[in-house]
Order: sequence, then structure tokens, then C-alpha cells
Amino acid sequence: MRRRHPVPTLWLMTDERMGDDLWRAVRRLPRGAGIVFRHHATPQAERRRLFARLLRVARARGLVLVRAGDARMAGEMGVHRGLSAGLVTWPVHDRREAQSARRAGAGAAFVSPVFATRSHPGASSLGARGAARLARTLPMARIALGGMDARRLRALHGFDGWAAIDAWLR
Repeated sequence: MRRRHPVPTLWLMTDERMGDDLWRAVRRLPRGAGIVFRHHATPQAERRRLFARLLRVARARGLVLVRAGDARMAGEMGVHRGLSAGLVTWPVHDRREAQSARRAGAGAAFVSPVFATRSHPGASSLGARGAARLARTLPMARIALGGMDARRLRALHGFDGWAAIDAWLR
């Protein structure tokens, strides 16, 4: 796989519940950060318009934008859980998904959920030890996701960066 973009260590995961706060979160991202555009429940035409707008902002600000979901988007820089000529990122919740990330040649793996998160209320989390154990099996950039922020990353071992929704909104 040929990558045109370096693998970011800071990431914003988007979803519909962000509403217009999406733009506030994007403004808080430092140059070189990444965005995983999810918005799975958004109708396709609106999703494409939102992606195009986000892509313009990402290019202007030096951010990396990857798309989640099956529908290709014009100008995408990579894909979350799929094949791409650009950056491939992969969700990793267990050893089976870690193996899938390795087979896909992913450049980054989102190990999650490390801690409890509002995105998945009531879901069990890996905890710091479980997440570190899973991260050690991954030969690519390891990104901690789930209840994460910069302070919590410092308490973890074996991770290259972190991703969040809510931390970028605070």
C-alpha cells in the first residue's frame, strides 16, 4: 500500500450526535491530526456534501481525512476498515480484529474501547492492561480510543496516539 499521508497520532472520530459542534472540534485539531468520518446514519447525498465540506477544511488545515463506510467519497485520503491506495485505519476490539488489521496492511489500528465512553454506553472496556496487551500484538501505529484524552494517554503503555469525540468538544 502506498501512503500519501503520514499516520497521525491525534484523531477525531465523527458521528451524527456532534451536530454543528463538529466544526468546533475540527478547529481544535492541530496540523497533522486525523479525522475518521463516520456519520453512518446520515442520508447518502447529505453525507457526501458534509464529507466534501470537511475535506476542504482538512486540506486547508493540513489534516488527514479518512472515510468509514462502504460508499467511496471523492477526494478521500484513506479508509477506515477497508482497502485504499491511501491510509488504511482499522478498528481493533479483540485479537481477531487485530489479525484482520495486520492482514489488511493497516497503517493505524484504533484499539477500543480502552475506557468507558459515551459513544457506547454500558459496553465493557478493555481497561489499561487489556488495551496494552492487545496493542502489543499490532505492528502498525496503535491509537487508543474510548474515553481518551491526552492525560489518559500518558498513563497508558504501548500506544502511539489517541482518538476521541468528546475530548475535542471540551
